[in-house]
Amino acid sequence: MSIRKLYFAGVMAAIITVSGCTSSIVPLTGRKVTTFGVSAAELEQQAAIAYNNLLKDPQVKVVSASNSEAQRVKRIGANIQNAVTKYMVANGFEEQIKGFKWEFNLIESPEINAWCMPGGKVAVYTGILPITKDDLGLATVMGHEVAHAIAQHSAERASDMVKAQLGGAAVGVLTSGRSEQTQSVINEIYGLGAQGAFILPNSRKQELEADKMGLSFMAMAGYDPRAAVNFWQRMAQASSNSQKPPVFLSTHPTDNDRIAQINKALPEALKYYNK
Repeated sequence: MSIRKLYFAGVMAAIITVSGCTSSIVPLTGRKVTTFGVSAAELEQQAAIAYNNLLKDPQVKVVSASNSEAQRVKRIGANIQNAVTKYMVANGFEEQIKGFKWEFNLIESPEINAWCMPGGKVAVYTGILPITKDDLGLATVMGHEVAHAIAQHSAERASDMVKAQLGGAAVGVLTSGRSEQTQSVINEIYGLGAQGAFILPNSRKQELEADKMGLSFMAMAGYDPRAAVNFWQRMAQASSNSQKPPVFLSTHPTDNDRIAQINKALPEALKYYNK
């Protein structure tokens, strides 16, 4: 497990508490999201703590702000932040980002990755830079990751975990009179069923939603969203030699599905593009 996953797993464990339902609308897509047992505000606060701890970790090398690539990450991040903030305020979503404390850092790592924690805490790994190649590629990645935070996908995923845990507890009660071996088999089947039924499909849905939103966000920031197709084609080529799980057990859509959906969403995104 990567260092980032370890830190974020700690955040999720700290936040998952049963506290009722909250509903919100995802900007740009209009999808209604109802989360159960998860506070988005608390998730943002805990993510900020985890992000700061991550940057202080001696195993993590944050690239100096004087480095040209780090400056590029910060510049593009600031452009996307400003564009997203302007859009959110103008369209009545200001409440959803009031707790955001944006930060953009480049981390030295061969891992081909980038992410955005709740509250606008962004990290880009140097390993992805040969694939992003230029400002447009980097804007594609950062727009996508910022979209995850704007859509509150982490809160939605945490809510799914709460539901799965509660469902698992119910299964435990129903099988309490059976043998330990029988209980073990039933619980394992439930775990696989919960992931296959909604946790993994929701994640794939979130990925495609972040793709669509990210196109518009990069366009709002002045980056041509049509460049996203080239980036994802390069990403597909870079990952073609690695072994992937079957798509129905993967948290990511297939490369072909992703690129097809991006092409479908481009006309809408181009409405926000001002050269």
